[in-house]
Amino acid sequence: MRDLLIVLFVLWVLPKAVRHTYVAVNLWTWISIMNPHRLTYGFALDFPFAAIAAVAALVSLLVTKDELKLPGEKPVIFLILFLIWMCITTAAAYYPADSFIQLKKVLKIQLMTLIALAAIKEKKHIDWFIWVSVISIGFYGLKGGFFTISTGGNARVWGPPGGFIEGNNEIAVALIMTIPLMNYLRIMAENVWVRRGLVIMMLLSAAAALGTQSRGALLALAAMGAVMWMRSERKLAMGIIVGFVAVGLVAFMPSAWEERMSTIAEYEQDGSAMGRINAWWLAFNIANSRITGAGYEAYSGELFAAFAPNPLDIHVAHSIYFSVLGEHGYIGLVLFLLLWLSTLGVARRLRSETRNIEELKWLFNLAGMCQVSLVGYAVGGAFLSLAYFDLPFNIMVMLVAGYGCLVTYRQRVGKEAGPATAKAGLPSSLQRADISSSG
Repeated sequence: MRDLLIVLFVLWVLPKAVRHTYVAVNLWTWISIMNPHRLTYGFALDFPFAAIAAVAALVSLLVTKDELKLPGEKPVIFLILFLIWMCITTAAAYYPADSFIQLKKVLKIQLMTLIALAAIKEKKHIDWFIWVSVISIGFYGLKGGFFTISTGGNARVWGPPGGFIEGNNEIAVALIMTIPLMNYLRIMAENVWVRRGLVIMMLLSAAAALGTQSRGALLALAAMGAVMWMRSERKLAMGIIVGFVAVGLVAFMPSAWEERMSTIAEYEQDGSAMGRINAWWLAFNIANSRITGAGYEAYSGELFAAFAPNPLDIHVAHSIYFSVLGEHGYIGLVLFLLLWLSTLGVARRLRSETRNIEELKWLFNLAGMCQVSLVGYAVGGAFLSLAYFDLPFNIMVMLVAGYGCLVTYRQRVGKEAGPATAKAGLPSSLQRADISSSG
């Protein structure tokens, strides 16, 4: 029955996906992140739904009447440079054939990111994109939260099989990144039942994240809670709510969970932590020896014997930073960091330039919650391999598209108010661009 429902839904959406590229992007996002077909037991289990969604998106580029244009914001430029550099490092990899297989997977994801950047232009597009991302991850938050409660926190929560977030650490950070997006939808929702439902989803997602027993998730939750408190306009109330929820969730978890979390401060005694540090040294030594890094699939016995302090303790890097460093060298790491720093810069500009515009309050709130989400990714990602996961790139798309909405709003206001008033109302960055172009 599940198989049939998923197939019928995809068939129902496909004609709309071909006509409108942003619909194809949403279909891809749902299939890529949620992996709904992996929850079936019949013919749909291994059906190529993602490939079908990708083909629909490519066809829509040719037939759609919607405006498609790739933005020129800095995150887009750094993303393209990063993709070009990954192709170079794959050609120079230790294991080019194995590395090329992984490169194809990454390029498929990033091709859809670029299509999303070109297609998502309006508030309606952004809201749909957020809802699809939230539902795709929130489903596992609801499921995992109920599971954590029913087992008293004694059993570990895992992600959907066959995807980026199958592991307990990976699903934990995905949930943590999605909670701020849920909060944005809650803030903007007009229906009281939608708001209440989102609150329940947020609480259960937080419980599920703790139920993964991921130590990186605990650090990411703490960092995210701090930023969410700073972003709140009512800091006292938000501080009380965050503190109450945190104490309640932690108090619910069993003593075994507390013992595992306590090992954060005693990492020297933990074999898993020391294995990760050994892999980090591997990445550091490879980057010092090769400007292009080792390429994908760099965690072999041969490379550990040549570059790691302990050649017998073979682990993947379990860090977005060290995995990029080892696979693509210092140039790759710099491009990766510039991509996310510039994305945070877009969020900062959005908050600064929409703070006092009531019509754009949604952009102000969206930028703030995206900042919180990216902090969760930056902290949690330090302890797991999610450098190429879709969700953070989706957040980058939301912010870049949001800034495009701001520019469109300013242009509309300028036409209605006249040149002098329009110039006075432009944000400083756009005023400078206007002056330079007129000179």
